[in-house]
Amino acid sequence: MKKAVGFLEICSIAKGILAADTMIKAGNVELYEAGSVCPGKYFIVVAGNVDAVKSAVESGSQICSGSVIDKVVLPNIHETVFPALFATNHVEELKALGIIETYSVVSAIIAADVAAKAANIELIEVRLARGMGGKALVNLTGDVGSVQTAVEAASNKVLELGVLVDRVIIPAPHKDLKAKIM
Repeated sequence: MKKAVGFLEICSIAKGILAADTMIKAGNVELYEAGSVCPGKYFIVVAGNVDAVKSAVESGSQICSGSVIDKVVLPNIHETVFPALFATNHVEELKALGIIETYSVVSAIIAADVAAKAANIELIEVRLARGMGGKALVNLTGDVGSVQTAVEAASNKVLELGVLVDRVIIPAPHKDLKAKIM
């Protein structure tokens, strides 16, 4: 993975596509993901060295002035966040379950990164706004203490951003829940 990852969330699909093109042209970055998410938003992920990613995110933000919902550059994203974004983390056992619900895609990614760095947990999935009215979820598992630490740290960060919907910790989820969560 590259050293930095940048995320941009736009309230217009058309302007989002313009932003993605602008971001790629702005510097030496790799386009990891771009596409529409509910409700009619556009989400862009680029990676590269820190300065190039910062430049790309700033260029995308400027071209879409007034349409930016959220943006962030994470210089050292935790290695488990990307597999969780694409639901490819292979979690064997559902222990305690932590859920963080946010109002934006970018804030969920920030929450996942903070949670993964705060405690010894496994990210199950970062679900991004598809079919959820623009909200996003972070699902994680681990021992109860670690899940509590991770959810608290991530929730506090998202609360600072003003986009926390809710957070839940289930200390001993029912075994049938695993098939629906993982």
